[in-house]
Amino acid sequence: MKRRLLFAATLALAALSQAPAIAQGPATTPAATPAPATEIVEKKVFETTGYVTRGGATIPTIRIGYQTAGTLNAAGDNAVIVTHFFSGNSHAFGRYAEGQPAGYWDAIIGPGRAIDTNRYFVISSDTLVNLNVRDGRTVTTGPVSVNPATGRPWALEFPVIAMRDFIEVQKRLLDSLGVRRLALVTGASMGALQAIEWAAAYPQMIDRVMPVIGSSEFDPWAIAWLDIWESPIRLDPNFNNGDYYAQGREPPTRGLAEALKIVTVQAQDRPALARFGRRLAEGQDPLRRIGDRFEVERFLDEAAMARARVSDANHFLYLVRANQLFLHEYASSEAALSRSQARWFVVASPTDRVFMLDYNTEMVATLRRLGRPVDFAEVTGPLGHLNGVVGMAPLADRIRAFLSN
Repeated sequence: MKRRLLFAATLALAALSQAPAIAQGPATTPAATPAPATEIVEKKVFETTGYVTRGGATIPTIRIGYQTAGTLNAAGDNAVIVTHFFSGNSHAFGRYAEGQPAGYWDAIIGPGRAIDTNRYFVISSDTLVNLNVRDGRTVTTGPVSVNPATGRPWALEFPVIAMRDFIEVQKRLLDSLGVRRLALVTGASMGALQAIEWAAAYPQMIDRVMPVIGSSEFDPWAIAWLDIWESPIRLDPNFNNGDYYAQGREPPTRGLAEALKIVTVQAQDRPALARFGRRLAEGQDPLRRIGDRFEVERFLDEAAMARARVSDANHFLYLVRANQLFLHEYASSEAALSRSQARWFVVASPTDRVFMLDYNTEMVATLRRLGRPVDFAEVTGPLGHLNGVVGMAPLADRIRAFLSN
């Protein structure tokens, strides 16, 4: 379980924020209440053609994966869209088969849960340029996809993707499903950024917004950190300016693993790694040999490399750029937020080291200055930024109350 949570940390890449606690009440479900059963969900594929990016380039065909739960009502207005974090995919809830892992937010999404699939039609989709392109489950279009004009992978000739492009492709998916209005748009980390981008892009169709461990401001500090995250990829000799797909060429797996390791550490708080202490890796002695390792270093190397093998380095770079282009079409984050007509519930982790707490308090202050209804809560635990991915269960009652208003 601990290893799985550490892998999950690599998701943090784009969602980073948290502000000091403004108002948080108890939000735990009584221990005596049995947890509802987890639903079996199906991974589906959505395809659209002739998509023009916000940068003006055309992608002839786009495919993304998605899953749903619940039933859309006749008015098409009981829908919820869940947008995922940097290293995540559409598996936010349910299981694909008995005995398989549940989605990362399964504790709050499902029959009888805070986001009740008996009441809401819930959709979660893979993004464009998804990191998990090699995991056998994620469906996405990006640099690894074949360019029909050349018959070869796009590599770095793939058009630049902005955060708004994620939303526009999701909008096409929702249109195809008959969704006319969103009761809620929510997500963690990069998913929080997408939720905010949704609120600015389509204010007339959204009732509520719940960004979790996110930020409404992508300032120079955040942009610079993303540059640091991707640097090991560009320095890997196998990167070859993104042209590593041809037979006989090795991908920049080591550089990608080092990039994921940086994100993994920043996405956690000190207690998450405290279990390693200052133990040495077996057979290692850093006092005598400069190349020897501590146990925490060995573990991070193995975890990051395992994740790198099911990911793609070019997709990492494109995800970085999409995050750097968050809300880029607006004069300021306040101008973007001013477009929203929704109710807001901002959730932050007080020990977030990716997007620190003040990003969230500033967002809440801006929303209140704009006269938007907004509530705030903290999600706590030992995992820092990742509390917003794996620690949402205690906020179930707060989420349920938010949806009832």
